[in-house]
This record gives sequence, C-alpha cells and structure tokens, in this order.
Amino acid sequence: MEALKHECGIALIRLRKPLAYFKEKYGSCTYALDRLYLLMEKQHNRGQEAAGIGVVKLSSVPGSEYVFRERALGAGAIDDIFSAVGRRLPADFSAMPAEEVAATVPFIGEVYMGHLRYSTTGRSGMEYTHPFLRRNNWRSRALMLCGNFNMTNVDDIFAKIVETGQHPRIYSDTVLLLEQVGNALDKENHRLYRQYRDIMRDPALASKIEDELDMGRVLEASADIWDGGYAICGTTGSGSSFVLRDPCGIRPAFYYADDEIVVVASERPVIQTVFNVARADVHELEPGSAMLIDKKGDYTIRRILPQRENKRCSFERIYFSRGSDADIYRERKKLGANIAAELMSMVGGSFESTVFSFIPNTAEVAFLGMVEELNRLLDKGRKEEISRLSAKGALSDDVLGSILRRKVRVEKIAIKDIKLRTFIAEGTSRNDLATHVYDVTYGCIRSGRDTLVVIDDSIVRGTTLRQSILRILDRLEPRRIIVVSSSPQVRYPDYYGIDMPHMEELAAFRAVIRLIEASGSTGLIDRVYEEAVRNLELPATEQVNAVKELYKPFSDEEVARSMADMLTPPGLGAEVDILFQSLDGLHAAVPGCPGDWYFSGDYPTPGGVKMVNAAFVEYYRNNR
Repeated sequence: MEALKHECGIALIRLRKPLAYFKEKYGSCTYALDRLYLLMEKQHNRGQEAAGIGVVKLSSVPGSEYVFRERALGAGAIDDIFSAVGRRLPADFSAMPAEEVAATVPFIGEVYMGHLRYSTTGRSGMEYTHPFLRRNNWRSRALMLCGNFNMTNVDDIFAKIVETGQHPRIYSDTVLLLEQVGNALDKENHRLYRQYRDIMRDPALASKIEDELDMGRVLEASADIWDGGYAICGTTGSGSSFVLRDPCGIRPAFYYADDEIVVVASERPVIQTVFNVARADVHELEPGSAMLIDKKGDYTIRRILPQRENKRCSFERIYFSRGSDADIYRERKKLGANIAAELMSMVGGSFESTVFSFIPNTAEVAFLGMVEELNRLLDKGRKEEISRLSAKGALSDDVLGSILRRKVRVEKIAIKDIKLRTFIAEGTSRNDLATHVYDVTYGCIRSGRDTLVVIDDSIVRGTTLRQSILRILDRLEPRRIIVVSSSPQVRYPDYYGIDMPHMEELAAFRAVIRLIEASGSTGLIDRVYEEAVRNLELPATEQVNAVKELYKPFSDEEVARSMADMLTPPGLGAEVDILFQSLDGLHAAVPGCPGDWYFSGDYPTPGGVKMVNAAFVEYYRNNR
C-alpha cells in the first residue's frame, strides 16, 4: 500500500550490423534509439527519480565527439531525455546517407546505454544520475558506467582506491566504482601498450589496443572486493562493453542476441515485447558472470566471480518485477493461493457475510490466485457436506440449494481516482486529503454485518495503511477489516538497492518493540544493542545478525496482532486484523528466488549483516 520505490533499471543495445543495414531493413537510422526508448519506458517503474542515456559512435572522426550523454531528473525524465535528443538531430538527417549519419549525427551510434534511477541512500540530483562518464582522448580509456546496484562496503572500496593514489571527487558507490574500473581499464590499456609498442606505431597501436581490450580482465581486477547486489553496465569509447551481475544473483539481468543486435535489460518480458522474441530466446545472465562485447560486436559470457548460493531477490518478484512475465504471473497467483486456507479459517467459513477484494492494483494477480483457491476449498467443502448429508438421508432440496448457493463474494472495492500534487501541504492536511485518493464502491458492503478482506502485496512501513487506506475502507462500514499481505512480515532493512534502509521505518520492527515494551522485557533491547556493538568490532565475515533476537520471544501471529493494533487509526469503526504470508509459503510460491533477508534477516553477504547491526546501534542511540 506504500509507494515503495525500487532500485534502478538498466538497458544496453549493441548493434552488430552497419547503420546502413538498419536503415534499409527498418527504414530509419534511429532503430536502436527507438528501441532504447521502449526498453526504458517499459521499465519506468524502476526510475521515479531520474534517468539517463549514453551513446558511443565508433564512426566518429577525430575532432568530433564520440561519446554522447543526456540525463534528466523527475518522473518525466525519459520523455525529457528523448525530446532533448530529438532536438539535436538535424532536421533532414533521415535523408542523409547512413554512412554520413554514422559519422556526424549525435546520439546515433553503435552502443546504447540507458538507466532508470531511484536513489536508496538519500543522495539525489544530477551529479548522482547515471550514466557516469570518465572522458579520455584515447577511446579505449574512456569509460561510461551505469548500474542497478547498492554496495554495502563502500568504505572498503574507497580505501582501496585511495591506496592507489587516486583522489575521488564524490563519496558514492557509483563514482567509486567508475574510478576503480577506470583505473583497471588504464592498466589493461598499458598492458597491451607494452605488449605491442616495440612492433607497432600509432595510430595502428591505438587501434590494436581497442581490438584486443579484455574487459573481463578489467572486471576481475575490480570486482573481487565488491559486496552488494548489482547488475553493472559499462562501455568504453571504443565499443568494448560489459554487463556484470553479482555472484548471489540479487539484482536481475537478462539478455538477447542475434546477428543484428545484443540487448540487455533488467526484466525479461521487456526484451520479449520490444524485440518481439520468444521467452526461450531471452536468457538470464548467471550470477557472477559478465556479458562481454568487443569492439566488433562479438560477445561472450564469462565467469568473473565464483557463483555463490542462490539469493535471487524474492521481494523483487512479488512487488517490483514486470508481472507480464509468465513465471512471475504464476508465482504471484500462487502467493495468493497459499494464504487462502488460513484466511478461510479466519473468516470461519462465513462466506455469505465476507467480501473479498484487493488494493492497490499491483495486488490483483495475487487476489486472483487467492479467489481461485478459496473457490476450490469451498467446492471441496460443499462436496464433503453433500456426501455426508446424503449418506445420512438428510439431503433435502432446500438443504442442497442452500449449500450450492454458497459462493465467494468478490467486489471491486477501491478505485484510485487522483494523485496528490506536490503543492498540497504536508502533515495533517495532506494526510486528510490522502483519504480521498481512492473512491470506494458504496452499497456492496452490508453496514455493520459484513467482513471486508483486502489483499495487498506487502506491508512495509504501514504509513499509508494507517493514514488513509483503513479510513477509506471504513467508509463502507464493514464490521471487520482483514488486510492480507501476500508477502511475509518485512522485519529487516534492505541494503542492496531497495528503498527501505531505516529500521525504525519498518512496521514489523516497531510492532515487536511495542510487544517488548508491553511485556516489560526492555532488557532484551539493551542486550541486543550490546551484542550488535560487539559484532561490529569483528570483521564483517564473522558477524551475525544480532537483531534476530528481538523477534524470537514472539510468534508471527503476535507480531501481526501488534501491527494491527498499532496501524489502526483512532475512531475507526471496524475491527482490524492483518494476515501475512508465511516464509514457507513464500518459498513454495517463488522457488527460484530464495533471497528473503527482508523477512528472515538472513543477509546474503557479510556487508548486509554488518549494516543491519550498525542500523540497530544507530536506532538504539537515537531512541533509547
């Protein structure tokens, strides 16, 4: 129910044919630029804050630019970028020969990179907007970089860079990675220079270096220290490009290649749709591997880092990823189905007085799965009852009719009508206005009699639930409201790219602190603090998540009850309950993505464990 923001999205297109080929076949030299726009637009949910593109022109002549970049801020960044690019294209360029376009027209080249950004560390603005660029007069030394990532050991990366004698301008993981990879790129250039300097002279030597540049060596020299979730995309000014994925597979990356193009994006169905290709033709980039594309456009998949235990992000699957993917669609339906039996128990089989719905729209697929399973369970119960009564000779027409009339009552309860504009005041006034964002369907709930069940995909902070959603639903005057979350309780912050870094913002964490205080066991909080401090004195690889101890005395149901009490606004007429997906249910529904650190606290890297301990220490010192 929150407008929770995601990590970033990436897109890369590499042409493998001359520009003249695309103009003849597709009627325009902007084939790749048009597809880059579509790749970004169809992943726009990943970039609510900013966006950027970069283009490399391999046919540019000396004295003219060969790397182009355009960036913009705000929700309309994609349109702003491509509008700006359009203004830089000559009015008559469509009539120009393809060779002339390739040599002279800006933003028409061979390598295209796109990025969609939402910051997860509080840093925003143009200076933090990807792609980042390291310029150089030698094309093989120029580097452009973007990524969907968040590093958990920035201090270690920074220290390593400073040890080389560099002086980074900005303390951010993106800048540091740019400089680190750039330094390794310089060394790779120098290695090739030394290898061929005695047998070749410039400019043939420079061209030889461009041809044989090994970006795999560059990544191997850089990535061994990285701790985090990442899909990092980069290219040199000479067209040597790469996409590297973290060894746990935390952040996604998919690719497609044929004799015309190589394309990489954060989401599989986006590639399917934009290039009209079958699902089987779009491949997942394996964790720890890189796609390496050379100057000629030939590509290889190469292992850069040892693949670790699979920790593909489950939260991404249930909340952020494009639901048109066949697997994701089935998984979301299964999440809804998995919770149906417990929900049926909660409503006590009183289907005649229970209405089922969903809010927001992102929960619709889980809702469909939940209703299908409820209908299956209801059918099973009807058959068993009919069989039992028939055996006793007690199955009259009236009784049979009553049994057959039982059904799952489904209604469209809430319809999002407006968006709050930025000029609306903050605070109480805004909270009041937020309750009018949704229209409710009056007349489908019997006042004071019916239970209203609404499914959501997650409850993270709980702010919107308390400030607006429950009040909105209460206008229908239900006797009881059951909020169903298709994900488990979000108990721990994320440090790999999703915007939930502060422990006290999480509703489940606040709820367990509330339980501890109510039970008079505040000494537990002190002990966890001391344990977290002790852990932080150890190397990251030896630390354990001390915060887990806070949850051990309480059942999932107790935490859920505490959350319901905490999030129920004053004066609400309906009784409120919250039902969460279980961890086992999550893993059964999404077997290929077992990364569940948000819910379990089992972080996939040492850096995540270190950061959760540090987060609790900060919370304790600020609040206790």
